[in-house]
Amino acid sequence: MDKQFLVTIAILALASSLVIASDPDPLQDFCVAIDDPKDALFVNGKFCKDPKLVNADDFFYDGLDKPGNTSNPLGSVVTPVNVMQLKGLNTLGISLVRIDYAPYGLNPPHTHPRATEVLFVLEGALLVGFVTSNIPNQKNRLFTKTLYPGDVFVFPEGLIHFQQNIAKTNTIAFAGLSSQNPGVITIANAVFGSDPKISVDVLTKAFQVDKNVIDYLQSQFWWDNN
Repeated sequence: MDKQFLVTIAILALASSLVIASDPDPLQDFCVAIDDPKDALFVNGKFCKDPKLVNADDFFYDGLDKPGNTSNPLGSVVTPVNVMQLKGLNTLGISLVRIDYAPYGLNPPHTHPRATEVLFVLEGALLVGFVTSNIPNQKNRLFTKTLYPGDVFVFPEGLIHFQQNIAKTNTIAFAGLSSQNPGVITIANAVFGSDPKISVDVLTKAFQVDKNVIDYLQSQFWWDNN
């Protein structure tokens, strides 16, 4: 096979992978999600409601003016508006969350495997940051900033990030995400609270700590604020 042809195929494959890196563009005005029909094949997304049956309520959600309950060990709660709550978001590649923080509350280190997040602080003050992926012969870089009302910060897709309320009062933030279903992986929960548990031998070597430390961490209840 001709080398130039192979290079062309490789370039086309790379271009194709970049094009589908986020939720695909819709091929119609809308595709309001419905629960999967009985015996339907699995699809990467949601089935569409008959367009003739669609109405304005399919594109409407209310309640984000109401604060979430932050009386938990983290002192924060995320109220999502993704395709599960707002069916009209299906195929549109966007979603929204409200995040409430008690004084000094934390939205712990986590990632969104399918979305970039842009965060806007409505009231209060947040210490935010994200960490870069592995770089050869370098340490993972931390980018951090203190945000106040009106400030905006972006967390690139897939990177570990966090927010902590540094105010003595409640803080409120809203965030847009570049997926109808961005997903979330809370690092501590995933590593120490998985079911079944990750092997203690794996974690002791990975974190270079004594087995008793891993046993203790795996015995804790890991709170999910999402």
